[in-house]
Amino acid sequence: MNAETPAAPKKKILVVDDNEVILKTVSLKLQACGYQIITALDGSEAVAAARKETPDLILLDINFPPAVEGVPWDGFRIMDWFRRLDTAKKIPIIIITGLEDMKNKERAASSGAVAFFHKPINHDDLLKVIRATLGGSDKPA
Repeated sequence: MNAETPAAPKKKILVVDDNEVILKTVSLKLQACGYQIITALDGSEAVAAARKETPDLILLDINFPPAVEGVPWDGFRIMDWFRRLDTAKKIPIIIITGLEDMKNKERAASSGAVAFFHKPINHDDLLKVIRATLGGSDKPA
């Protein structure tokens, strides 16, 4: 009997950044490694995507432009929202930011981030952390 084994579902990663170039670059790199990518440009999109898609991992920027409607979204506020959602509270979060001060790194760790990367991103190091966090292979199927 020569039955095919069904392929394992791709791990879903939500990438949240207000910079479309970063979203595209990171998305292409991760898709090439076999991950399914969901993107969001701001906090409200990120929370909606986490509710709808239930990603396996979230890559999150910290710095976002001021909110137009009075709610200042930053990566830490977005993390707080994720932690309030039943569908997202246990999803591992990796911070990717241009902010390099130790205070943000410490705050990210105390907020539950599993890793902290500075921009420009070293994609090889990021992939190693993603693989370790998700416990899977980064080889395309």
